[in-house]
Formats: sequence, structure tokens, C-alpha cells
Amino acid sequence: MRILQVCKKFPFPLKDGEAIAVNSLSKALSSLGCEVTLLAMNTRKHYFNLHQLPNEFNHYADIHTVEIDNRIKPRDAFLNLFSKESYHISRFVSTAFQEQLVRLLRKGNYDIVQLETLYLAPYIPIIRQHSDAMIAMRAHNVESEIWSRIAENSTWGPKKWYLNHLTQKLRDYEITQLSHYDMLVAISARDLETFRSCAPLQASTVAPVGIDTEDYTPNYSSFAKPLTMGFIGSLDWMPNQEGLKWFLNQVWPKLHKRFPKLVFHIAGRNTPDWIMRLNLRNVTVHGEVQNASEFINQHSIMVVPLLSGSGMRVKILEGMALGKVAITTRLGLEGIDARHKSEVILADTAEDFIKGIEFCYQKGAKLEKMGRRAQEFVLQHYDSVAIAKKLLKAYAAMSVEAV
Repeated sequence: MRILQVCKKFPFPLKDGEAIAVNSLSKALSSLGCEVTLLAMNTRKHYFNLHQLPNEFNHYADIHTVEIDNRIKPRDAFLNLFSKESYHISRFVSTAFQEQLVRLLRKGNYDIVQLETLYLAPYIPIIRQHSDAMIAMRAHNVESEIWSRIAENSTWGPKKWYLNHLTQKLRDYEITQLSHYDMLVAISARDLETFRSCAPLQASTVAPVGIDTEDYTPNYSSFAKPLTMGFIGSLDWMPNQEGLKWFLNQVWPKLHKRFPKLVFHIAGRNTPDWIMRLNLRNVTVHGEVQNASEFINQHSIMVVPLLSGSGMRVKILEGMALGKVAITTRLGLEGIDARHKSEVILADTAEDFIKGIEFCYQKGAKLEKMGRRAQEFVLQHYDSVAIAKKLLKAYAAMSVEAV
């Protein structure tokens, strides 16, 4: 198959879930004989210099980028209050990007145009106009759910009202677009059911985020050392900030009192100043680290205190692939069918997190067995090539039905 993969940001470096999800699938599709072309926005916030791409990033048949400035602008955000358009979506509408898309569609005879996230939906009419390719929307999340949960957890009245206003417009847009896709590719069965409850779908499938399991080498030596915890994630993503703030305020004081020798390490891309300035006993803030796998491997426990969000947490998959014990909320584990106290530990309250750490201390060096079960679980269920094979079957079936 000839596939045009369209992204709202360049999928490198591999330091956030979206980049890993985009890259792992495209690499797997390429290994299965597909010709995958990339068209990506190169935004101010996530700008990447293509000259710095490593030689091994060679699975795309061709790469095209368009520089756009989609930063939040106070004037535009205010004026959007009087518009029916979703401000979340309108920030990704670009004339230059549209023109490059048209050039590629005219030149390439694509079988599939795969849009990565809802934010590329405004370009569907252009694709219909210039190509006969099937349009697949790979929904990384139920986007309106993320923002609804963020609004729910906001305490300041004006901010809560504004977030609810933006969320309702985003939800209306998200539902309206469902009938425009030839196929909806959901990240989890739960997300797919949510979409189905909103509107009829032409065709749909579930393709969870997979990882290239060969890229992850567990280091179990951390289990022979004093217990330490690590948090790693993109800290310019609001759900990560929100969850970490809750953990530091509601969980860490009790945890530190109960286990005074326990050390908590925090790492993340675009770490905000309020986190860098933290001055908490036994809490170490690293900012962005050069090697995420190396950071994860140093700590037996990975903490993912997610309170809002949708889709799948790729960092949990990475932690499990590296043989670590993830402690996360039920929301954080969405799309990952791991079992409590078998491959992961579930914790939805401060008390749950404390009990989870107590469990880890009780296990001692035997905690390594859970890490090994986690690693085996990911190998069996979340290998990117196996997932890509299933997706290609769904695309092939969709093409046959269209004929």
C-alpha cells in the first residue's frame, strides 16, 4: 500500500507518546512493504531541524514538512469566544500546509491518507477534492474528553467556564467529523465505544499503540538497590502537569512521612519553571533527559498519576517493556489490559498509592518478578509489527468493500 501519513507535529525526537505512536506504526508499516510518505507540520512549539535526523530514521519513502506558527495568541483566543469554530482546531489550519498537501495528492497515487489526530480533520475536503484515497483518522484520544476532564478538575471559576466553553465546541466538531472518515482507527476499544455512542461510523477498527520491542533492553539491577520512583513524561501536556501536581500535593507528603528514605525522580520535556523550582525533600527534578530508557531503567517504580486524558499512555508501555513496575490510575491504564498486582499496580487515590508503595517494599527484591511479567506482557500484546499487520488487514478489507 501507498500511505500518506499526515501529522500535526514532526514525529521526532521520540520523547513523547504521540511521536512514538506515529513513528512506531510508520516504521512497522514500512517493514511490511508499505510505501509511507510523511507530511508533517513543523510548529514553533515542537520545531525540529531535519538536518539533525539520524541515519537510521529512514523508513519513510519521502518526508515533507511545513513550518507553521500555531501558538496560542490571546487576541485570537478572545475573538474565538464569539465564533462557532473550535479554537483547538482552528490553530492547525494553515494555507501553506494545505498547498503542500495538494501538491502531494496530485503527485502521489495514495491508497490511504492516514490523519494522525482530530486536528488534521479540516483538510478532509481538500483530500476528497484532489485524491481518491481512503481517509483513515487515527484517533490518538477522544480529544474532547481530555479537555472535559481538565475543565472538571479546574477550581478557578473563570478558567473553568472558559475551558468548558472551548470543550463543548471541540466536542461538537469531533462528533460532526465522525461521519467524514472512511475508517476510524481508535487506540483502545473503550475509545471506539465512546465514538460509536456519539455517531454512526462508516468503518472502524482498534489499533493500540505498539512499540518496537527490540529497542528496549531491561536492566533489572535496580531491584537489587534501595527502592526509588521515577516519573517521566512531556511536561508541556496539561494532563501530565495536572497529575504530577496532584501527586506532589496530595500523595508525596504522606508517602515521604511513611517512607522517609524513598526518593522521587522527575524528568520531562519542556519542564515548566514551577516544577524546576521545586524544593521538596527527596524529590529530584532532572528536566529533560538525554535518554528516556536509561532514566526509566534506573528506577524500579514508574509513577503515572493521570487524572485526565484519553487513549493510551505510551510511557507506561515503555516502562513495562523495560521491566519496571508501573503504579498508575485506572485512567492511566486505559487501552492496556494489564492486571493489578500481576503486571502493574492500580492506584486511584492517595491512599491507594501509599498502599501500592507498601506492597513494593514488602516484595523487596522479589518485586523484580512483576517487572519481568510486565516486560513479557508487552512483548506478547504490544509489538508494533503485529499491530500493523492487523491494521493493514482492516485497510485491505475497507478497500475491497469500496470496490
